[in-house]
Amino acid sequence: MMWYRDTPFQLGGSGRAHLKVQGLSAGYGAFLVLRDLSLEVRPGLTVVLGPNGAGKTTLLKAINGLIGRQGWITLDGEDLPEKTDQIVRAGVALVAEGRQLFPQMTVRENLELGGWLLGRDERERRLAQAFHDFPKLRERADQLAGTMSGGEQQMVAVARAMMSAPRLLMLDEPSLGLAPKMVDELLTMARRIADAGTTVLMVEQNVKKALAVADRGYVLERGALVACGPAALLARSSVVREAYLGAAAGDTHSASEAAHRAMRPVAA
Repeated sequence: MMWYRDTPFQLGGSGRAHLKVQGLSAGYGAFLVLRDLSLEVRPGLTVVLGPNGAGKTTLLKAINGLIGRQGWITLDGEDLPEKTDQIVRAGVALVAEGRQLFPQMTVRENLELGGWLLGRDERERRLAQAFHDFPKLRERADQLAGTMSGGEQQMVAVARAMMSAPRLLMLDEPSLGLAPKMVDELLTMARRIADAGTTVLMVEQNVKKALAVADRGYVLERGALVACGPAALLARSSVVREAYLGAAAGDTHSASEAAHRAMRPVAA
C-alpha cells in the first residue's frame, strides 16, 4: 500500500480504510451538537461542508476521541476505540484546526513527534520520506516552526500526521486563513494523499475548491445532514450553489435557511 506518492509502506490492515459512523451523538457537557448522525467515509477523499457552528469540527473530535460520544464508529468493520492514543494506533490521524505545532521546536523536531509510536530506524526512514515529499520542509528542517508562514505551518502539520502512516487522515479546515495559492496547493496535496492510498476525511468551508478535489461530500446544518452525494453532483446542485456558493440576486433568505428548507440528499 502507498503511504504517500510512490514509496510503499505497510500501513496495517488490508485494503483502504473505510469508516462508518452510525447514530453518533456528541457535544460539550450537556449540550449536544450532533444528534443521531450517520455517514460513511469510503476510500478516497470525503469532504464535510457547512457553515460555522454546523458541527463539522465536533464530528472530527468525536471520531478522534477528544470528546465523549454515543453511537457506533467502525474502521474496516472493527469498533474504533474511544481513547485517542488507541485511535492513533488503529491508524487514524487528525490535523486539527489551527495546526497546533510546537512553535519553539524546529520543523524536524515537530515531524519526529509525529512518529512517536515508531522505533528510531523507522522514524528516521519516514522522516526522510517526508522531506522527499515536502521539499520545502527539507529546506526549512532546522527553522523554528513558529517563524514560518501559515501555509508552511499547515504543511508541517500534514507532514507530521503522515509520519504515523495513517490509514485515515482527518483534516480540519486546512485552508483556513491561507492565501488562495496556498489553499490550492494544500487541497491538491490532500487529493494526492488520497490517491496514494490513505483515506482522507476533510472538513472545509471553501465549498467550491473542496468539492473540486473530493470524491464525495456531506453537508451539515445545525448538527444534522441535509445533503450528501458525489462531489461533482453536489457542486452542480442548485441548492448547494445558492446556499454555499453565493445566493442568487434578490434572495432575501440566509444561506443556512435556504439549505435547511430545501436541500435534499443527492443520489450517489
